[in-house]
Amino acid sequence: MDKAIFRNFAINFTGQILPTFVSLVTVPLYIHLLGVDRYGFVALTGVFVAYFGMLDLGMGIATENRVCRIHLGTSDTPIEGVFWSACWANLVTGIAGAVIMYFAGLLYVTHFSTVQPPLRGELIDSLPWLAGSIPVANVGAVFAGAISGAQRFAVLNMNQTIGTFIEQLLPLGAIWVLGAHLPVVIASIALVRLGTVVALGIASLRILHIRQVLPPVFRTNRALFGYGGWIMLTTGIAMIGDTLDTVMLGMTLGARFVTYYTVPQKLVTRLNLVALSLTRTLFPRLVACEREHADQIVRTSLTFLTTLFTPLAIVCIFAIGPFLSLWIGHDLSIVSSPVGRILIVAIWVSGQSNVLRVLIQAQKNPATLAHLGLIELPFFGALLWFATSNFGITGASIVVVIRGLIDYCILLRLSHMGARRLVPPMLTHFTFLVASVLLADALDSPALLGAAGLVILAANVGLSFYRLASLRIMAQTLFIRLNLRKNP
Repeated sequence: MDKAIFRNFAINFTGQILPTFVSLVTVPLYIHLLGVDRYGFVALTGVFVAYFGMLDLGMGIATENRVCRIHLGTSDTPIEGVFWSACWANLVTGIAGAVIMYFAGLLYVTHFSTVQPPLRGELIDSLPWLAGSIPVANVGAVFAGAISGAQRFAVLNMNQTIGTFIEQLLPLGAIWVLGAHLPVVIASIALVRLGTVVALGIASLRILHIRQVLPPVFRTNRALFGYGGWIMLTTGIAMIGDTLDTVMLGMTLGARFVTYYTVPQKLVTRLNLVALSLTRTLFPRLVACEREHADQIVRTSLTFLTTLFTPLAIVCIFAIGPFLSLWIGHDLSIVSSPVGRILIVAIWVSGQSNVLRVLIQAQKNPATLAHLGLIELPFFGALLWFATSNFGITGASIVVVIRGLIDYCILLRLSHMGARRLVPPMLTHFTFLVASVLLADALDSPALLGAAGLVILAANVGLSFYRLASLRIMAQTLFIRLNLRKNP
């Protein structure tokens, strides 16, 4: 893999993974202080804020695309015009989304919700803070896109990591001072996000050397929306699909089962940071290069991702049961552990798809992905409703895996990457993961789990070394360097 890509991947991954260690401590505290039902509502409100965040019209990724091209000299659009046009557009759409969310939420909570009166009042009091978060997030997407387009990933990750740390810790202090109420938690989160976006805005102005505020350029807005509109639609559909399982569980089984599902989901979703860090690094690079070189980068990246991610996923599949038992208690872990194992497989599959997806966004027409999502979403929703109604949270997690596999097959076809070279190694590693899930579900003893996990892990790593000459060369080089340091 190219050294620059690997360096930026390492920066992105480090910035994304660090907050995970804080969440390992804070999530049990939130459940203890708020209770299962209130924590479930906090999880659901985050989902709905993300839904309304789709109103950014894809300006964040469009800004990243255009800033990258300006830096490479392939676009002569003034960078100040791009930046401020995107900011003003997202501010306006964010305010519109905030108004819609507030009144729609008020209507639902007061007339259609079955929530008990004490919690209903807390939800109503939380709505202004939730609505206010939407324009903040929309403008923040432009700031983050501008910094990513300039490939200043260290600056972006430093700001976002610090903000995430504070976002996880400050509400606990607010609960301790003001009490365990939903408005207290949600207001704290909203204020921290505002501070993070302000910091990103200052950083983006410095990086792009922008010294003055300019009015929007409507011609630039149209050009940005021409690209970003399809990205917005694609992202929106993906976001609905990614959170539909949580919403469906809340509607069919109640907030308690949302907690049973989202606790392992939020934990294992951190594994997706491997793929997300890679795709964040790849996008500006793929925008800048020719198709043949882009295909080579993607093949290398998929090999790198599979080789790195599969052993990590195997370890997590065998470790999640004992870990959840220690982390959130034995009773909750019995229900949540099988779901967590299946979701690990789903995240692994989606990581493969995301690399292909970013290739299509950078090199092909992003409208293709939007059309695919529109066709796929109704079928996914129907299958998810059936599985949730009949098989509960386990059924929902299995459907998520099925959706990921279908996505991978279709995206592989659309990207014209060549199934013969990519599918066999992917299926081999996928088989290791399925075997790991079945074994981990069948074993209760931590000792047996550890032994079985080590056997499968060793087999998978050994197979990777056998198949990949580059991996053997890298290991030999590392071994030689270590010996030279010991014996100069």
